[in-house]
Amino acid sequence: MSPIRKPRTLGPAAGAILALTLAGAALAQTAAEKAVGVRQAGFKQIGAAFKTINDEARAGKPDMAAIAAAAAKLKTHAAQVPTWFPKGSGVESGAKTGAKAEIWSDAAGFASASANFQAQANKLQQLAAAGNVDATKAQVRQVGAACQACHSKYREKD
Repeated sequence: MSPIRKPRTLGPAAGAILALTLAGAALAQTAAEKAVGVRQAGFKQIGAAFKTINDEARAGKPDMAAIAAAAAKLKTHAAQVPTWFPKGSGVESGAKTGAKAEIWSDAAGFASASANFQAQANKLQQLAAAGNVDATKAQVRQVGAACQACHSKYREKD
């Protein structure tokens, strides 16, 4: 008859370390997913504001109050864009994101593209608030170009 062996178990300290390690991994994943969720929600708001601006700019008689309100929202969100990409929130995190790795590997280029978007959005907001229809329409194209420049380099194609 063979001796009865006790099953191996982790000691209390080893169990605690394992639990903390697993919890840390879960928190890191949750933080990345949260960051991706925040930026996706922010970009949806940017898209909605820009759609309103484009729709009105193309209208025969643009509603400058609607454009100005949407441009103010666009300006606010444009200033937040750089905060929406914390390190560790790219595809390597396992979170579903269209952000390219170049956002982090070319941080200076991304910062420059973000700053240009902010500058263009700020100018649009000022022109729209002043009620300058023609200048606002021209600036809408500049904002669109700033969006496209960033998307082409830093966003995966849908």
